[in-house]
Amino acid sequence: MHDIIRQLAEKRAAACLGGGQKRIDNQHSKGKLAARERIELLLDSGSFEEWDMFMEHRCTDFGMADQSVPGDGVVIGCGTINGRLMFVFSQDFTVFGGSLSEAHAEKICKVMDHAMKVGAPVIGLNDSGGARIQEGVASLAGYAEVFQRNVLASGVIPQISLIMGPCAGGAVYSPSMTDFIFMVKD
Repeated sequence: MHDIIRQLAEKRAAACLGGGQKRIDNQHSKGKLAARERIELLLDSGSFEEWDMFMEHRCTDFGMADQSVPGDGVVIGCGTINGRLMFVFSQDFTVFGGSLSEAHAEKICKVMDHAMKVGAPVIGLNDSGGARIQEGVASLAGYAEVFQRNVLASGVIPQISLIMGPCAGGAVYSPSMTDFIFMVKD
């Protein structure tokens, strides 16, 4: 049993590092925070409950079978701001440039679906190069699912987008359909 608990702790630590400490340090050198650091600053202290921390992409083309990262480049979950329930996703630029895979999209859709069910706002912290090219049509279909949620949520819940880095493609198309868009300077 102790071995299983140790393995789980190691996997959780790996997931928390996203693309690795070297890439996190690179983000910091550019004045940017990592995905989890952004969530920690945004939400009330200790309120964040992360979902699907160990979800990984399913792509096997172009050498991707050997490049799997727990969490697959997006941190999702819920927490509070000033005691009010919020749902949040934060794209992790340290993992494949924050690019969206099919699994990544499923995670974003999950958090948006839950936000709509309970009538709480959804906040997207976008830092992504767009669709993950190695997945081709599957990643583009993932964006179609996210866009569909943007349309369904319109007028139902507040959708708030923050552009936190050099976003492209769907990482800016989706925010353009939300209620509020904030961009960091430079």
